[in-house]
Amino acid sequence: MEPHIIGEVMTSEVVLAHRTTPFQELVGLLDRHRISGLPVVDHDDKVLGVVSGTDLARAATGTLTAGDLMSTPAVTVHPEQAVSDAARVMERHGIERLPVVDEEDRLIGIATRRDLLRVFARTDDTIRREVVDGIVVGVLGLPPESVDVTVRDGMVTLTGRVPRSSEIAPAVRSAWKIEGVVGVVNGLAYGDGDAGTREG
Repeated sequence: MEPHIIGEVMTSEVVLAHRTTPFQELVGLLDRHRISGLPVVDHDDKVLGVVSGTDLARAATGTLTAGDLMSTPAVTVHPEQAVSDAARVMERHGIERLPVVDEEDRLIGIATRRDLLRVFARTDDTIRREVVDGIVVGVLGLPPESVDVTVRDGMVTLTGRVPRSSEIAPAVRSAWKIEGVVGVVNGLAYGDGDAGTREG
């Protein structure tokens, strides 16, 4: 099966701001559209940065503009990138949405975690069963109850202990390959060692 790409799932109508958009208007945009952040663009629609609700909450004064508040540089993706790659970018940077840009870095869409999840018509329970059967039992060769597997909105968390450290990386890689998985949190440990870390 060909991998799904961002261009298939992105939203083309983007709520955006300009460098001079004032604080109160930014608050109104996030509230009215029920979104957690929005891209800031220049007059050529090139992405300058991103303003999030957290940025607004940290603002010391309501006289600031999007240019003052935005996080830069913006983390962006291209429409031909795989959905799984975008999910890794989101996890690595701890963000919920990615501006989608063309070859000249002009804004053409937005991709959210929910957009990515819509690609996969699979429930968390279905994903969990495949992780347990295919990875805990199949890859690790362990009883299904030996590793705690939780899945929420396509995010897989693995916790527990495995016999050897060399088994952890293959297990995490295998989890990423399961359709519907948008992120993997590695909490596996081996022997008496420490637990692993988030994989993105």
